Amino acid sequence: MKQKEGLPEATELTPRFEFNPKNGIDNPALSLAEDSEPEGTVQVRFCFLKKEEGESFGFWLRQEAGNSGHLIRQVKPGGLAHRKGLREGDRILEVNREYVDDMEHLRVVWKIRSSGMQILLTILDGNAYSLAKALGRNLIQLLPSYHRPRLCCVAKDQNGFGFAVSAPEGVKGVFRVSVVSHGPADQAGVPDGAWLLELNGMSVKNWTYARLSKKLKQSSSPMGLLVIDAESEEFYRQHNIKITASLADNLWLPFEVRKLQMTRGPDGYGFLLKEEECGSGKKGQFLRELDAGLPAEKAGMRDGDQLLGVNGESVEGLSHHRMVSKILADSKRVTLLVIDSEGSQFFDLVGLSPLVFYDNQDALPGMPDTRGSSSSNMLQESCLSTFAPCPPDMDLPCHAWLPRDGSQDFSKEGQDGLSQPF
Repeated sequence: MKQKEGLPEATELTPRFEFNPKNGIDNPALSLAEDSEPEGTVQVRFCFLKKEEGESFGFWLRQEAGNSGHLIRQVKPGGLAHRKGLREGDRILEVNREYVDDMEHLRVVWKIRSSGMQILLTILDGNAYSLAKALGRNLIQLLPSYHRPRLCCVAKDQNGFGFAVSAPEGVKGVFRVSVVSHGPADQAGVPDGAWLLELNGMSVKNWTYARLSKKLKQSSSPMGLLVIDAESEEFYRQHNIKITASLADNLWLPFEVRKLQMTRGPDGYGFLLKEEECGSGKKGQFLRELDAGLPAEKAGMRDGDQLLGVNGESVEGLSHHRMVSKILADSKRVTLLVIDSEGSQFFDLVGLSPLVFYDNQDALPGMPDTRGSSSSNMLQESCLSTFAPCPPDMDLPCHAWLPRDGSQDFSKEGQDGLSQPF
């Protein structure tokens, strides 16, 4: 088997339909009214974008009156998106292999923003998109039907993890998984005969069988496996699509991001926000010391939950003080996105943000919701806010110093405009 290769700037997919003119009609434009096929081919492209620290993806995403779909606009000349083949007027059909053309614009923005430093976009050029829409084509039929990779959390039992790996002699990075029926791997959703792509967030592409065996023996429980079936692996490889955990189907994972909506009571919210070190060495913000009967406990908060988002906005990577400021931006209510301690440990292990798989169906704060509006929907990349200063200590109880009389101003700055930069 050939080694998997990186993604070129734009990869074209074999079209699902071509123009077949009816007898006597030479001009394809004349056939539109008679619902004939478009001239030439419809090309779906895959664009894999991986940005460096401090770099943007280099494009704006728009929703415009008179133009359906999620439009690529203002592609920065020489920027990442431009170098990888994105062009003005392109439409995004998929984000990380998830179909988004019929999805609300703000949800698509969330998926791109929460994807982290890299993202795979499935693109259709503007003219082909408009023509397909005019002909009433089902755009899903243009997309590949192969499976996404699967991310699995395998917990060890008394007999082990319930799988074995095999590899061709002398070949690096090619490992097939054999799963014991009804064993831990089987119950975790690992398909028998799948190819192993990652172990605990580490690519096995260049590993020898001996190295993999050593890593498996050293692995604690649970372990994270990124796997894919042979047919789908071949498709991605032939189209030079880099397979990453962010593309994975996470339906088999036992963890989920939870939304907690709270209204402040007379004694505050009733929890402590504490900065702690994760297993990987990265710092995270965790919720501790819940007060019985106060809003946090009533909303379903659990001791050890990790804080991921505040008011619909990701706060991963922000300082402790910035997070506290965001919680206090509204003195009366707050919405938090959290994951339990087990989920936090697993995603830290595989090096992935839990928000990659979270589908935020709410409009993001500071962004106009223009559903039903005839004007363009332009979104800002971040919701800039002004906050009052925070106390200096690192363990800040969100019930102890929140202003009781609401006299402090934690107002959001208004944002105008009709586009979303990435």
